[in-house]
Amino acid sequence: MTNLLNILHLVGAGELSPEEAAGRMRFTPFEELLNGVNLDLHRELRTGRGECVLAQDKSQDRLLAAMRGLAGPEGSLPVLATRVSEVQGKGLSREFPQGEWSREAGLFTLNRYLRLSPPWPRNGELMIVTAGASDMRVALEALGTARFCGLDCGLAPDIGVAGLHRMTPWLEAFAQAKLLMVIAGMEGALPSVIAGLTGKPVLAVPTSVGYGVSAGGFAALAGMLSSCAAGISVFNIDNGYGATVFADRVLRASTG
Repeated sequence: MTNLLNILHLVGAGELSPEEAAGRMRFTPFEELLNGVNLDLHRELRTGRGECVLAQDKSQDRLLAAMRGLAGPEGSLPVLATRVSEVQGKGLSREFPQGEWSREAGLFTLNRYLRLSPPWPRNGELMIVTAGASDMRVALEALGTARFCGLDCGLAPDIGVAGLHRMTPWLEAFAQAKLLMVIAGMEGALPSVIAGLTGKPVLAVPTSVGYGVSAGGFAALAGMLSSCAAGISVFNIDNGYGATVFADRVLRASTG
């Protein structure tokens, strides 16, 4: 905060232009809390989206401190927490009764609503596609993140390769979308199929769903990385959040 005040004093004294000040402030400030949390308060200024709280493996006091800090002095700024456990979700709901918690998606938000209950939109600039109903946890993390970011997003669930005829009603929505996020476990074949049927960029997200040699998603990950279909970008196992942030950046870049 001291550096920020120095910059503002320089602007007030006419020794620094507002444009130069904005350039310097891109890398300040941060807030170092006493319990090991170090908040990046200017991430939105640098990247267009603010810091998200990864709840996984955080103690309840660190999680609450991060949520309070990112919500701002008035508690009015939007905050998203991912990988929120049952215990953490109940604790956050008690602390922030105005927030929204999705058990299945593992998301908790302040000052922005996700509305993850069906029916889900059937079209959007970003279309999320799942191979199976077992992949819905990751799909809802992605959809919730998309809603938090304000993206135009649809969801096509459970249309995997065991019954590809189920894809037919969705082909028009795929053709109208700008990006397709395809989420699949088991052998991870669906992104290859969709990349071969459409000319849209495919964001492939492997999930940890599957028996035996599926190996917690590594089989799907390997299958997606070795796809013979061009135009696929592959993300980490179960990482619906990361894939959606990438989609957000691509869509914002495409609109200037």
